[in-house]
Amino acid sequence: MLRTVTVGLDGSSESRAAAEWAAREAELRGLPLKVVHVWEPVPEPIAQAPLLGPETHQHWTERIPRESAEGLRRRHPGVEITVQQRTGRPSEVLREAAEDSVLLVLGSRALSGIGGFLVGSVSLSVVAHAGQPVVLVRALEQAADEHEMDPAGIPSAAAPFRPVVLGLDIGSPDDSLIEFAFDTAAGRAAPLRVVHGWSLRPYYAYGFSVGLDVQSEQAGKRAGALAEVLRPWRDKYPAVEVVEESRYGSAADLLVDASREASLVVVGRRTRDSAFGTRIGPVAHAVMHHATAPVAVVPHG
Repeated sequence: MLRTVTVGLDGSSESRAAAEWAAREAELRGLPLKVVHVWEPVPEPIAQAPLLGPETHQHWTERIPRESAEGLRRRHPGVEITVQQRTGRPSEVLREAAEDSVLLVLGSRALSGIGGFLVGSVSLSVVAHAGQPVVLVRALEQAADEHEMDPAGIPSAAAPFRPVVLGLDIGSPDDSLIEFAFDTAAGRAAPLRVVHGWSLRPYYAYGFSVGLDVQSEQAGKRAGALAEVLRPWRDKYPAVEVVEESRYGSAADLLVDASREASLVVVGRRTRDSAFGTRIGPVAHAVMHHATAPVAVVPHG
C-alpha cells in the first residue's frame, strides 16, 4: 500500500500552516502528500440561509482546497500532491482518510501571549483515536522556526534543523515511539534530545527522606536506565547525535521548556481497547497545549 503524509485543510490559517509543514515533511520523507478537505453537512434550514447558498458551499468545497493545492505545488514542486473532498464528521473522516498514512497533520491555533496551542475538539478526537502519529502545527509556524539561526543571527530555513525532542518514560519504553523520533531526527540530520522527567516516591514527602543523597542516587539510577534503553537505538542510528536528559521534575514542564529550542516534540499516547474517552495522557495533553514547536503524538501499546 502506498504510504502518504495526510493533512486536514479547512481554509483556516492554522490548517494552511499545517499544510505547509506537511508538504515539507513529505519532501523530507520522499512521500506523496494527500490534502483532505471535509465538508460537514449542516441542518437543512441552516443550509437554505442566504449566507450558506450554493456559491458559499462551492467556495468551501472546491475553491479553497483547489487553490491551496495549487500554491503547495508551486512552493514544493518535488512533492506529489493530491486533493480529496469528503463529507461527514471531520474527526471520523480525517482518521479514515489517513489510514494509509505514516502521519496525519492538523493545525492548532496559537494562543496570543501564552505561546501554546488552542487544541479544538476535532484535533483532540483525532489524536485520541488515530492509529498513526498525529502532528499539531501552530497557525504562525514558519519553515525557519524549525531551524537554527544562520551565522548572521537570522532565522533561516537554510540553516541546520533544531533538535527533535522526545519525551520518554523509561519505565515502559515503546519501540514505535522511539523509532519514530530517531527516524524523524535522521531525516532532518538533526540531534535527538531525549527528555525523561522523574520524581521521588511519595513516601519521601512524608518525612522518610534521607536528604540529597537519595535524590543523587535516584538521579544516577535514572540516567543509567535511560542510557540502557537508548543503547540499541544509538547502534541502529549511528549518524544521529543523541543528547540524554534525565532530570528531576515534571515531564510535561521539562518538555514544554525544551520545545522552545526544538523543531519537533515527540510524545506518546497509550492506546486502550475502550472506544470511549479522550485517551490522551496528562503529559501528552499538557505538551499539546503549551509547547511552542509542532508536536507529534505517537500511539503505542
